[in-house]
Amino acid sequence: MHTIEPSNIYDVMILGGSYAGLSAGMQLARARRRVLVIDAGQRRNRHASHSHGFLTQDGRPPADIAADGKRQLLAYPTVTWREGRAEHAEATASGFGVTLDDGSVFHSQRVILATGVVDELPPVEGLGERWGASVFHCPYCHGYELDQGRIGVIATGALSMHHGLMLPDWGQVTFFLNGAFEPDAAQLAELARRGTRVERTPITRIAGVADVVLADGSVHAMAGLFVAPRTHQASALAGQLGCAFDDGPMGQIVRVDEMKATTVPGVFSCGDAARAAGNVAFAVADGAMAGVAAHRTLMFGLPQAA
Repeated sequence: MHTIEPSNIYDVMILGGSYAGLSAGMQLARARRRVLVIDAGQRRNRHASHSHGFLTQDGRPPADIAADGKRQLLAYPTVTWREGRAEHAEATASGFGVTLDDGSVFHSQRVILATGVVDELPPVEGLGERWGASVFHCPYCHGYELDQGRIGVIATGALSMHHGLMLPDWGQVTFFLNGAFEPDAAQLAELARRGTRVERTPITRIAGVADVVLADGSVHAMAGLFVAPRTHQASALAGQLGCAFDDGPMGQIVRVDEMKATTVPGVFSCGDAARAAGNVAFAVADGAMAGVAAHRTLMFGLPQAA
């Protein structure tokens, strides 16, 4: 019979050590619970040079915010940090077991999934290299720094109407349809009301800082570009554990309730993996809720099935 090493048993395992996972860990650490954070080091915003909109941290490099969070969390003696990728998770008689990519196995009573999502950009030459530098998805995070200049929206589908209608508050907007979407008459009227120019000529590539080169040879110099990417879960762990998913506007998200509990008792999820759209501030708030909720179930037990 396999024996579990006591050193590998925790109250809570947090899978993902970015902003949501760090915030969840802080609540549990301050409750003096044994916490293991497993992190593969792939923050979603790792390509961005600065983070905006997070109170007290506005304009800081996102890596610095994450590093400060990790340092503060690891100051608590009940927290262990393990670098690596969690490859497999399953329910056990005493809770949950997680296997890492190096074959090591850890166990806990509760699991918090803060595993994030991966962005899938449209196949436009030059777009991916500028992701996070001059190509963005969140106007609140990056719109102000474009200084009311020329802003391009590259359509990925009907969801891009949202960008086309929002971004005139941040600059002069051109909506490049690129064959991905055709607004109907009512939508065209909305775009015109907001002052958004519509361009139907296909895009050949992105050059310079954010120059849109069209198939007719014309070049539209932009201060920045916005894209609504498709997303997919960065990890298969939620599916392995049996969690239900919802179809969000950009891709599937883990189904959670207001306490960040998934449909699997004892499993919680927070951050971009369980939110249709997010930023650092939302991730930190979601993580705090997940950490507190997980702790409550350690104290008072899991809710009884209806």
